[in-house]
Amino acid sequence: MSLKTLNKEKKRHAKLLSKKNKPVSKTNGIYKRYKNPVLTADHTPIHWRYDLNPETNPYGLERIGINAAFNSGAIKLNGKFILCVRVEGNDRKSFFAIAESPNGIDNFKFWDKPCVIPQIEGNPDTNVYDMRLTLHEDGWIYGIFCTERKDPKAPVGDTSSAIANAGIVRTKDLLTWERLPDLISNTGQQRNVVLHPEFVNGHYGLYTRPQDGFIDIGKGGGIGFGYVKDMTNPIVTEEKIFTNKVYHTVYELKNGQGPAPIKTSKGWLHLAHGVRNTAAGLRYTLYMFMTSLDDVTKVIHHPAGYFMAPNYKETLGDVSNVLFTNGWIENEDGSIYIYYASSDTRMHVATTSVEILVDYVTNSPEDKLTSAGSVETILELIEKNKGLY
Repeated sequence: MSLKTLNKEKKRHAKLLSKKNKPVSKTNGIYKRYKNPVLTADHTPIHWRYDLNPETNPYGLERIGINAAFNSGAIKLNGKFILCVRVEGNDRKSFFAIAESPNGIDNFKFWDKPCVIPQIEGNPDTNVYDMRLTLHEDGWIYGIFCTERKDPKAPVGDTSSAIANAGIVRTKDLLTWERLPDLISNTGQQRNVVLHPEFVNGHYGLYTRPQDGFIDIGKGGGIGFGYVKDMTNPIVTEEKIFTNKVYHTVYELKNGQGPAPIKTSKGWLHLAHGVRNTAAGLRYTLYMFMTSLDDVTKVIHHPAGYFMAPNYKETLGDVSNVLFTNGWIENEDGSIYIYYASSDTRMHVATTSVEILVDYVTNSPEDKLTSAGSVETILELIEKNKGLY
């Protein structure tokens, strides 16, 4: 790559990374969306993609293509807003990379190198994605991610059948990762496994999402909860579904825990994704619920419908009509930064607060599961509003 071409690309890249982000004017009062994505494939460093040596790359060609940056775990560390990003190359392989921002809204910059995740000897990951980061009360930052491998029982010629499981790493600094054994579960394949930030009944608590197959959930689905005695020997026991998929809802087909829940004085705030089928394919939206402080599997509030759905621009991308989240950050002042991906392509942020989310979850009506019930709920609000409009 010539010096002139390199300088031009550096200038373009620096302009993208320093671009200010502003909230959009339209809001439902629950959260603020922002105009620009916080991360895209173009945010990845130039030296990941280009051979900068003019002798070996005289035409300035991109050597390694990056397709998307999405589905990021999130944590506040050393005063920085940190995202553990799923970066997908043109080769369809995903890997993890850390990006940080001073304010959580814009100016996200990737660290110099992607994360190096140790492999399990004799059983390497074919693909990894969607890491949830949890700072546990034991002092470790745990990353639980989906590890995908080809199904060894697939018929000859079947090159798509796969097995999904929960891979586990832990770290103190997000630089050096210790690989622990993959989760051992007796309830089928596992995706969307999330570590609860506190010990529960003296054990590590895990939110799970068992399913029969890599794509088809079969008799599985729903958000489960189980216990692990020792994360270095992660055998999950007493696993049970505590919030299931429900007919003709936004979580009719499947649902899964997003990031680890946030503790409030009223209960644990949960952010999850729900999936339903449509004539245009699967639609992923986000929804919320609250569980008891005394029993993390006891749902005490569950607003009807979705909390957030893709707007028009967000419906477009590699896998259309999808919102997905596996990371949020509670700031010291009670503000909350929700990091969500749209259509498996790019990362966004929405901001709100603990106070607002508690109000939303505890005071919004629940789903009565029928059209007549929905009308009844609206009529109740109309009656309550009499004389106020």
